[in-house]
Amino acid sequence: MTSKKKKLKITHIPKPGMPNIPKPVMPNMDIIGEIQDRKFHHFWDRHPVLNNVRALVFCTLGAVLIAFVLNSFVNTVSLFPGGFAGLTLLITRSAEQFLGLDIPYSLVYIPLNLIPIMIGIKHLGKRFTGLSVYVIVLSSFLVDLMPKYVLTYDVLLLSVFGGLLDGAAVALCLYVGASGGGTDFISLYFAEKRGIDCWNYILMANVVILSIAGLMFGWQKALYSIIYQFCVTQSVSTLFNRYSKHTLIIITDMPEAVYNCIYRLTNHAATLYKGTGLYGNEGRSTIYSVVASDEVEYVVKSIKEIDRHAFVNVLKTEQLAGAWYRHPNR
Repeated sequence: MTSKKKKLKITHIPKPGMPNIPKPVMPNMDIIGEIQDRKFHHFWDRHPVLNNVRALVFCTLGAVLIAFVLNSFVNTVSLFPGGFAGLTLLITRSAEQFLGLDIPYSLVYIPLNLIPIMIGIKHLGKRFTGLSVYVIVLSSFLVDLMPKYVLTYDVLLLSVFGGLLDGAAVALCLYVGASGGGTDFISLYFAEKRGIDCWNYILMANVVILSIAGLMFGWQKALYSIIYQFCVTQSVSTLFNRYSKHTLIIITDMPEAVYNCIYRLTNHAATLYKGTGLYGNEGRSTIYSVVASDEVEYVVKSIKEIDRHAFVNVLKTEQLAGAWYRHPNR
């Protein structure tokens, strides 16, 4: 009996279909010129006098808002805001309760800021320090002179909304290259010189001050004060992100044009990686760059204007070590 050998049928598995990848198109030179204009023709760069007037207006508004929050929110229910303001209130309230002395707020707050002011002059620039001194002095005297308006006696409401308003006041000052003084100088020093976003570390230091206040004046107000300070920190971090950074990873067919876009807009360099796109098995160029968080939106928009098929991944950068260009305060 003869047996028939069965032939194995080999089924061909087709390769994935090649994607319809568009060919690179040279960027419009008008777009490149417009991108350059976005950097070199900023309104405030062209009008330095108006820029200084704007800075004074913002700092004045910030100082008035800081004083209003301290009088109408913090002092209404005896909260402790943390930082040098909290330390000042801890000293003045201790002197009033245990020694019977009524010490003006400005008499304590301004001397406490002398060391941070020296740090600012040496490391953060004279303009920044000068505007910050203006905010410190103005807000201090306004706390002593402004009337106290009672909005409510609800401690939780005053803690949350007072913290949000205080953070907005600090962000107003930071936006024009100033600060409210105290721990702001320290946090900005680390941001400038070490590339560390340390607002949350400042929060932890404030918890120590609030713990001392809790031991002396009761834990209920101290715990509400932690809520207040948390709202301040989150408000500042949300409204002002100049000192935080983001990493851009861009896959593009026009690496030179995209790099020129990043450099012209931000003065930041980039690193080019050559790789292979596994889906289409074709060569790809990947650009790696780190920019300030407030630059991300218009940088990505400009990249997409040059190469609409570019793939852009934006990652939050927690800490950065090494040379990195920082724009001067406008």
